Amino acid sequence: MNPAEIASGALGAPVEVSLWSMFWGAHFVVKLVMLGLLGASVWCWAIIINKSILFTRTNSAMDKFEEAFWSGNSLEELYQSLSAKPTTAMASLFVAAMREWKRSFANAGSAFMGLQARIEKVLDVSIAREIERLESQLLVLASVASAGPFVGLFGTVWGIMTSFRSIAASKNTSLAVVAPGIAEALFATAIGLFAAIPALIFYNILQGKVARSQARMESFADEFSSILSRQIDHHVASERDRAA
Repeated sequence: MNPAEIASGALGAPVEVSLWSMFWGAHFVVKLVMLGLLGASVWCWAIIINKSILFTRTNSAMDKFEEAFWSGNSLEELYQSLSAKPTTAMASLFVAAMREWKRSFANAGSAFMGLQARIEKVLDVSIAREIERLESQLLVLASVASAGPFVGLFGTVWGIMTSFRSIAASKNTSLAVVAPGIAEALFATAIGLFAAIPALIFYNILQGKVARSQARMESFADEFSSILSRQIDHHVASERDRAA
């Protein structure tokens, strides 16, 4: 608030303290802080909604893929149906491993040596890519959750300094004069908390979902790797019998 407004308050004129008036009466720097925090809050909510939808679809797609995978149908048929465009994280793991498997059998000879290690490496890389996709933009939530209150506090400190300078200019320290300016300053901290609290809560929730998805993919990768390992052992045994 400027000295003229402080002086009018001292003379008994009513001072409006609605949220809009507090924002409009704040210093230019405090307004920028408030607008930045509100923009960050909108961005965070957009990420939260987008990620919630993504995880819901991902879990549903994983359920469908596991049902198809363990249904007893041919893995070759499943690979042919998914190789063009994998639709889920697990499907991507499956297609990547099967592609390496088929390359090794196509080349034969030395390409077949170390196939198990290559398949496990392909699965690890595919899992890392899928986790990176699921975790994308979560860093924004973490940043807003950690920095939001401090940015709001900066706006509050700046606003209080401005208010005290105005109070000194008006030479009036009554509560009716001091309160509106302090309220405007504290409004910045309130907006910072408004942005930070949901960001922190949903960051933890979404990170938990990422961890569960990662554990699920790693479990499938281990099971699928075991299936392919048995196939490799069977193929090696057949080659030895043929050679003998």
